[in-house]
Amino acid sequence: MRETKNKAPSSGVKERTRLPAGVAIITLSSLRTAENDESGDIIQQLFETSGHTVSVRKLITESRNVLRATLRELARQKDVHVIITTGGTGLACSDITVETVRGMLEKEIPGFGSLLTLLTYPQAQSAAMMSRAIAGTLNKKLVFCLPGSPRACKLATESLILPELGNMLSVVRR
Repeated sequence: MRETKNKAPSSGVKERTRLPAGVAIITLSSLRTAENDESGDIIQQLFETSGHTVSVRKLITESRNVLRATLRELARQKDVHVIITTGGTGLACSDITVETVRGMLEKEIPGFGSLLTLLTYPQAQSAAMMSRAIAGTLNKKLVFCLPGSPRACKLATESLILPELGNMLSVVRR
């Protein structure tokens, strides 16, 4: 039996993964303010530390119309490559993010929500299944809908989004 060696990625792939991205962060909440948006702060800090630019930061009410309008506006902006929402992914009547965004996505990335649930399980146990995080593409932009929990936002950004961001952007931009 022949032994196969794993090849390191070509230098072109490595370079693409380092491309800086423009990021928009949207927090959906009727309770949070700019002063106490811990989840938005964590996401911004992690992206900026990784060399990306947060060009837009918005706090909006939990309204389907407001979220749709905000996403349409961001999808037209040339300096925005990644849109992150936080909040509104749970089971409450006011949690409208998933239903609103899913209808706008061109392609969904189903593995994102599955992996986040898997990663969250050791700490949250069975409660991990109640978060409905999703991701996909909209107008050649990546969209990630994260829970409102600061811990979940940190976990998703560090473990899932940032490690694959360059690869995903290079594919979406083609």
